[in-house]
Amino acid sequence: MIIRKSPAEIELMREAGRITARALRLVGEAVVPGVTTAELDDIAEACIRDAGAVPAFKGYHGFPGTICSSTNEQVVHGIPSRKHRLGEGDILSVDVGAIVEGYYGDSAMTFPVGEVGAEVRRLLDVTRRSLEAGIEKARIDMRLSDVSHAVQTVAEAAGFSVVREYVGHGIGRQMHEEPQIPNYGLPGKGPTLKEGMVFAIEPM
Repeated sequence: MIIRKSPAEIELMREAGRITARALRLVGEAVVPGVTTAELDDIAEACIRDAGAVPAFKGYHGFPGTICSSTNEQVVHGIPSRKHRLGEGDILSVDVGAIVEGYYGDSAMTFPVGEVGAEVRRLLDVTRRSLEAGIEKARIDMRLSDVSHAVQTVAEAAGFSVVREYVGHGIGRQMHEEPQIPNYGLPGKGPTLKEGMVFAIEPM
């Protein structure tokens, strides 16, 4: 069942999202060759706690970090480490979340480390445009698979493929709620989108 949120609940989630976005921005500013992923984790945790929120990932199913820090070919769920220093030309995916009064925010961004090649920059741009296309379809009376189809269409039109093993998801009082949101599929399928539904759309 997809749980619809009240305006008051959405405002709490919006604040969790603001804090999450601030943590991502601060982490992104610190992404340079030589920094460890644990140092980035420390930055995110301090930002979230200073705002009076709780890191959403830390302790979630035993996960030890505030961020998931995944480098290069690693898709998701990388564990921050004091031994893992970023190198020139790497790309780093950072996933982070915050909890405000029991409600979750969850967001991710991929950062280039120093100078990266043209094809990597194109991958980052296409992924961003895939997300924007999915968000554009997240409208009342659209169907859930319209979001998935939009993500897939932008990625494949640029010559890339989407990761099919992982999905976006609903979010609220739990980090992962119904529905699952694949990054592929035919349009016009699945539940009709209604006011109060909240999703984490996650192109990969």
